[in-house]
Amino acid sequence: MFRGCIEIKMARRPLVAANWKMNGLKASIAELEKIIAGARVLAAVDLVVCPPATLIASFAAKAQATPVAIGGQDCHAEAAGAYTGDISAEMLRDAAAAAVIVGHSERRRYHCETDAVVRAKALAARRAGLLAIICIGETRAERDAGRTRDVLRTQLDGSLPDDGESVAIAYEPVWAIGTGLTPTRDDVGETHAFIRGQLSSRFAETGRNARILYGGSVKPGNAGDLLTVQDVDGALVGGASLNADEFLAIAGVYRNP
Repeated sequence: MFRGCIEIKMARRPLVAANWKMNGLKASIAELEKIIAGARVLAAVDLVVCPPATLIASFAAKAQATPVAIGGQDCHAEAAGAYTGDISAEMLRDAAAAAVIVGHSERRRYHCETDAVVRAKALAARRAGLLAIICIGETRAERDAGRTRDVLRTQLDGSLPDDGESVAIAYEPVWAIGTGLTPTRDDVGETHAFIRGQLSSRFAETGRNARILYGGSVKPGNAGDLLTVQDVDGALVGGASLNADEFLAIAGVYRNP
């Protein structure tokens, strides 16, 4: 269950998460305030904003008792120790975060994170009472070689806790991140159906109820197509989430009729 200022009360409730990456200063709280104001009419979707670690505590204080939760972009597997520059899941929780992204493709690529490392971080998130948003995805070379399913299967097998509790999966085709390229609706549907099948086979009911987010150049202009595909339960939004209007437009796909 997703602990924090948002409580999940039904299976497969949409989740739209903002990954601000290494962007944002104290003045960026103005964008959060806009997101909070706009979120009040989006009762059908859970919203999470993941700013840089320097802003988590102040953002969480501003978002307290609102429909918006605050999350981290990464955490260490250990609760404490001599790990200069790292931040533990417990520290995120202490700053009032409710979720954390783990295994993002940029962490896997630039910090050489393996599936085992990602799994350890996901377990740390659960230990601290955070929702772990676990990222998986294939590169362009892997896609062109017809290895998408093999890559995703391996990442799922190696990155998830043994029982699949307290996690959401974010499928991010690496070749689509920041490139402006996006898969077709059919591509997304087939891939998410494959992920759903893997989760259901491994975790039964828990896997059938786990949320699978799409992440890869999601923008207001393509959100309506991408987020209404079967087995797409929300989005992990990068660049577009830095602008409150764009982020809310994406989440607005789930606006109540």
